[in-house]
Amino acid sequence: MKTIRLLLVIIALMSFSFASNAQVGKAVANKANYPGYKNQNGLYYRFFTQNGGATPQVGDVMEVHVACLINDTLPLFPTQENMMGPIKKPQFAGDLNKGFLMMHKGDSASFIVNIDSTFKYLYDMQTLPPEFKSTDVMRWEIKLKDFYPEKVYAQNFANDIKTRNDQRALQLQNDYPEESAMAALDLAEYFAKNKIKARRTASGLYYVVTKPGNGERPEVGKPVTAHYTGKLLDGTVFDSSVERDQPFQFVLGVGQVIPGWDEGLQLMSKGEKGVLYIPYYLAYGERDMGTIPPFSNLIFEIELIDFETFE
Repeated sequence: MKTIRLLLVIIALMSFSFASNAQVGKAVANKANYPGYKNQNGLYYRFFTQNGGATPQVGDVMEVHVACLINDTLPLFPTQENMMGPIKKPQFAGDLNKGFLMMHKGDSASFIVNIDSTFKYLYDMQTLPPEFKSTDVMRWEIKLKDFYPEKVYAQNFANDIKTRNDQRALQLQNDYPEESAMAALDLAEYFAKNKIKARRTASGLYYVVTKPGNGERPEVGKPVTAHYTGKLLDGTVFDSSVERDQPFQFVLGVGQVIPGWDEGLQLMSKGEKGVLYIPYYLAYGERDMGTIPPFSNLIFEIELIDFETFE
């Protein structure tokens, strides 16, 4: 399962440490024995707090307090709280992801992993950085605050993004009443002149289907692939993946694109072609984007080529 983009978010930095509970000493040449640690297929672990209940599954998104130290003295990175990320399928005998799968909500534990394999599989580095050795001890200190199925987390994250987008759209219209009235008039005149009958959503987005799809709709939090051509109301083309012959991929509903796109692509099904008419407050707002002037309503001709789904 692919990692969710943009979900590795640090919400706050606070103080949390297991140092007083887990002293494994300096560099240890004999990795067969770590006092106080148990061994499960190459993963050395020691629980400080261990609860009952459900354990996470591969693909679940964790909320953790985490720190990593080398030889108990050098922080690979300092303690971070409320760090979000998905659990990946373990790829080697002492994979840290195996440790995550052992934990319950509220558990705190220390894990000692194989430093060579961790850099290779977790950091995609075929050789150790020159400042480290294979005999170095890599220790992870973890507290599992909570975990969520990937789909649930993605939906909650998307809901937060949508709330912020809705608030910004309302603020723009309140802050710029004259510009908003002019933009609405421009869009109405465009529809009348070109005899366009478009579906309007509650947000003010307009959509016209030009070619039906197969009925399968994309899910928020997963990648979608689309072709598009973007225009101003006067017909000026400011961008086109079709001209580049390179489809555009992004994660739906998590704020990687303008709000009109995040909303509009959820209306489409695989293979569908359509046109989004996006009011300025669901596009780039009051910003000057060079080829796109401030307060510009936008037109996007879009084909939803493909998308991934949750397992």
